[in-house]
Amino acid sequence: RTPLLSTPPALRPQNLKERQMTDLIHTEKELVQSLREYIRAEEYKLAAVKNWASKLDALTQVSTSDPEGYLAHPVNAYKLMKRLNTEWPELESLVLQNPSDGFVANMSVHRQYFPDAEDQTGAAKALMRLQDTYQLDSEAFSKGKLPGVHSNAELTVDDCFDMGKTAYNDADYYHAVLWFQQSLKQLDGGEEAVVSKAEILDYLSYSVYQMGDLPRAVELTRRLVAVDPSHERAGGNLRYFELLLSKQLNEMNQAYQPASEESIQLGTYTRPKDHLPEREAYEALCRGEGVQMTKARQSRLFCRYQDGNRNPRLLLKPMKEEDEWDNPHIVRYLEMLSDIEIEKIKELAKPRLARATVRDPKTGVLTTANYRVSKSAWLEGEEDVVIDRVNQRIEDITGLTVETAELLQVANYGVGGQYEPHFDFSRKDEPDAFKRLGTGNRMATFLNYMSDVEAGGATVFPDFGAVIWPRKGTAVFWYNLFRSGEGDYRTRHAACPVLVGSKWVSNKWIHERGQEFRRPCGLTEVD
Repeated sequence: RTPLLSTPPALRPQNLKERQMTDLIHTEKELVQSLREYIRAEEYKLAAVKNWASKLDALTQVSTSDPEGYLAHPVNAYKLMKRLNTEWPELESLVLQNPSDGFVANMSVHRQYFPDAEDQTGAAKALMRLQDTYQLDSEAFSKGKLPGVHSNAELTVDDCFDMGKTAYNDADYYHAVLWFQQSLKQLDGGEEAVVSKAEILDYLSYSVYQMGDLPRAVELTRRLVAVDPSHERAGGNLRYFELLLSKQLNEMNQAYQPASEESIQLGTYTRPKDHLPEREAYEALCRGEGVQMTKARQSRLFCRYQDGNRNPRLLLKPMKEEDEWDNPHIVRYLEMLSDIEIEKIKELAKPRLARATVRDPKTGVLTTANYRVSKSAWLEGEEDVVIDRVNQRIEDITGLTVETAELLQVANYGVGGQYEPHFDFSRKDEPDAFKRLGTGNRMATFLNYMSDVEAGGATVFPDFGAVIWPRKGTAVFWYNLFRSGEGDYRTRHAACPVLVGSKWVSNKWIHERGQEFRRPCGLTEVD
């Protein structure tokens, strides 16, 4: 018999199968490792969801116990916008990695009510408005250190970075620098963050460059290169900034001086000028600075009982009237609205509150504007006996008919809510502003304060330096026109941003028609 040839072990079919199986064993081991990574990912996801739920459970217990009080703090309002616009959708994406129909269904139902990116941007800009008006540095907001307020509402490294990004995307490099610097400061202080130091330095260095501070831009970019040598833009930016700085120093015949080691803060750079000529005076008055209440003027202010020229409805209980300013004459009425009336007015207005509008001076059409940030609603006297009673009271006190007045406007100024300096009456260059109403110009303003405000929210008159602080239940009244019908340009006024709290007001704009015999013309143009 011919013997079988001996086959090398590596070539035997059985041994070949054994080798393939060995590979599969290693493959299975890799699959187990992958499975464990999947389990860790699921556990991490579940832990993240649990942590989020626990945090929000504690937070909502606080916020729902006093919603208005919670939202009165501007940082709480901003972070609510950010959570609903950014963080909840991120959580949705995390959960969607595995089927979760209940959560997705709830998200779908409630998403229509969520703030959008524009709302989050608006809330961020509101913080920046407050920062400017009340001269608060970024750290004050980040740590919740607002005047007279102690709160745990704080901004994280990522919050501050997002604030900077909001300003940066709007080419507002002044505020971008302040918030990127605060983000970097907190990161250097040991806080954990998603954003990297390299990313913060990248944005900060370019923003500083846009502010014209080349030495600091160079120093920050050098830090960026040290942190991330492979950064795609850092090297090119550094060479460009160094070249510009060298040219600048040569032109000025100066030697290179390293940038200041002090961190950027409020006052390091000058805020760019904007459209408002009286910006500085207006904001100073909002802070209670520059008020022109001299002793001589104060001696001309009095208080009295006002019976509306012996109006039958005021004889038994005349209004308490106080002079707020002598010329132009501004008065305050105490106990104008009761708490019950205030709550009823707010109840009627709340379902209809919408972004407040202003009249386009050229077309007379109502439109929104960045210089007026509030929500408003209009109430007719026929809607409720309280509105009718308030309208009648205004007529009794002022002696002016409200038949031709505009409806009672209710406005709510939340976080950063404001109305920059403006006139209530139409000027000669906007003759059609109230043409559609057919009742002439706005002769007078009657403004009811329906809440106290913890901080901010004053009514100021930059022309003559008057500040009127909100006091719940009181009202202020002034004439916008002289008796001749000419506008009193001194009455240009503003509603300062609300720093802490929520400001509720209602106002009645009283028009010229029907006042011919109630407020006759004077002998001169400025009577």
